[in-house]
Amino acid sequence: MMPILSMVGVGVAAALASFVSSIVIVMSQDWHGKHSLDHDFSGVQKFHTTAVPRVGGLAIAIGIVFALLFLAFADPVLGKTAQLKDTFKLLLAGCPIFIAGTVEDLTKRVSVKVRLSASIISALLASWLLGVTIDGLDIWGVDALLTIAPIAIAVTAFVVAGGINAINIIDGFHGLASSAVIIMSAALGFIAWQCGDTFVTQLAILVVGAAFGFLLVNYPTGRLFVGDGGAYLLGFLVSEIAVLLLIRNPSVNAWQVLAICSYPVTEVLYSIYRRKIIRKASAGHPDCLHLHTLIYRRLVCQLLTHNHDKPWIRNASVACFVSTWIATVSLAAVWFGKTIPGAGMVVAVQVLFYMAVYSRLVRGRWGPVRSSSNLSIGPNVELP
Repeated sequence: MMPILSMVGVGVAAALASFVSSIVIVMSQDWHGKHSLDHDFSGVQKFHTTAVPRVGGLAIAIGIVFALLFLAFADPVLGKTAQLKDTFKLLLAGCPIFIAGTVEDLTKRVSVKVRLSASIISALLASWLLGVTIDGLDIWGVDALLTIAPIAIAVTAFVVAGGINAINIIDGFHGLASSAVIIMSAALGFIAWQCGDTFVTQLAILVVGAAFGFLLVNYPTGRLFVGDGGAYLLGFLVSEIAVLLLIRNPSVNAWQVLAICSYPVTEVLYSIYRRKIIRKASAGHPDCLHLHTLIYRRLVCQLLTHNHDKPWIRNASVACFVSTWIATVSLAAVWFGKTIPGAGMVVAVQVLFYMAVYSRLVRGRWGPVRSSSNLSIGPNVELP
């Protein structure tokens, strides 16, 4: 069993390596900027005004790998444990979606279908390499179906692939995706620690450390973006942490895990509903009607005047709202989610609160703006 100090040390090593790598990427952008800089300022989901490297995922990956190698060489005994080997297997499984996302960051030529396929491949690889599939979701009738291996594998792949894309969807403002992953991983890791599961605890600390090192450079000024590669990698890891926590610890119910991850899950499910059902468009078609975008346009821009000396303040403020939301829900899930009714209540309150806030913001009922005609949401976009 790995001592808690060793686990924390791995997290610190990941944070330092990720931070240094992020600084190096920012300082060397004159060399790689032709490929790595995000020059697209016109997209409906773009809110930056200067070209910024969007390969922060490389720094996060370097941080994680460095920390694991440091552990392997610093302590040969721990370096030979099955836990460390399983962590490397997990990183290997994440390569398809990380590579697909990073290539998209560099070329802008990887289709949504290819990236979705890569996320499914990564999920299936993780299930195969670690030998784990979801065998229960604490839903009557569904748990019986999960005893059938092909269905269990398909559900596991769906859950992980969905989580990967959920984190990518909430990425869009400085510090938003990384802070969300830090909070959710910390909550999941705390539950794992309570259960005595050192593997999942170590994995959560590793992700928290690597994401935090990147966050120090990304937030609040946005000198480096996490990019699709980074968002997909973080989404893959936090999804696997959730799945592993559930599978390895029978005392943990699926609703508690869902409650911790409920914000991005709600966002992705409602985005699909909004695009496919309401707008009759492709589920993969980007728009500017995510909740975090509405918080920026309807709330932040009304509360904060534009600061010419610090133009990043508005952008960075969105993470303050959303991170506080996610942290509150995660704390409630940890505290009240030990029973299925308690966890289900946390999920229900989060969804109802999301819908109430979304409904008011999308109609301009908060702040000085009283009608959608007074505030431009974006080019050629109709409010649902």
